[in-house]
Amino acid sequence: MPLVLYERLCADDRRPSPYCWRARLALAHKGLSPEIRTVRFTESDLVAFSGQAKVPVLVDGARVVTDSWEIACYLEDFYPKAPSLFDGAGGRALARFVNHWVDHGLQKALSPILAPYMLAAVDPDDRHYYRQTREARYGESLERVAAKRAVYLEALDPILEPLRQRLGESSFICGERPAYGDYLAFAEFQWARTICDQDILAPEDTTLRAWRHCMLDLFDGLARSVTAYDTAA
Repeated sequence: MPLVLYERLCADDRRPSPYCWRARLALAHKGLSPEIRTVRFTESDLVAFSGQAKVPVLVDGARVVTDSWEIACYLEDFYPKAPSLFDGAGGRALARFVNHWVDHGLQKALSPILAPYMLAAVDPDDRHYYRQTREARYGESLERVAAKRAVYLEALDPILEPLRQRLGESSFICGERPAYGDYLAFAEFQWARTICDQDILAPEDTTLRAWRHCMLDLFDGLARSVTAYDTAA
């Protein structure tokens, strides 16, 4: 049976989920081309067979793998002859640290910046669900969240500084070639460019912009191949 990846779909064929992009890029790194099946926010029944309601979900024959980190580890362990995502146990541990930094630092800072754009990007049938869940998270309307964009962008800047420092030392987070740590961070920038017509990076942020450009070119331009805004080109 072919590999199948279930991923999030929004209106206008936009694919914004950073978690799904982590999985997509990990699969591409391994040289694997899954069949892509899409799931809207209110279509969680499509992945009910996985025992939970979130995407990404990877199906590899009889194996079903959920959670982007678990998918990366599965690919590393079950496809050992393909290029490594981690380059050993130490690299896997460091990638896990990057995973935590992205989830609890970068994504937390980006979320209020991008949530109002996501409301516009999701399928019309999903908008009530998305508004209700995000406004419960932020404790105020998404319109009020949007009005604080400048404040949230200012708060994002120091979160990005470790990434700037690392990319000032090496072409990629993981060294001279990209690996899973790069995909973890880049997936957040891909989330932004798929839904937001305003670049989250300032023109003078040349280090991060150069890295992002390189990431967009990987795997024959995989990240460029989807519907997105060209502000981050």
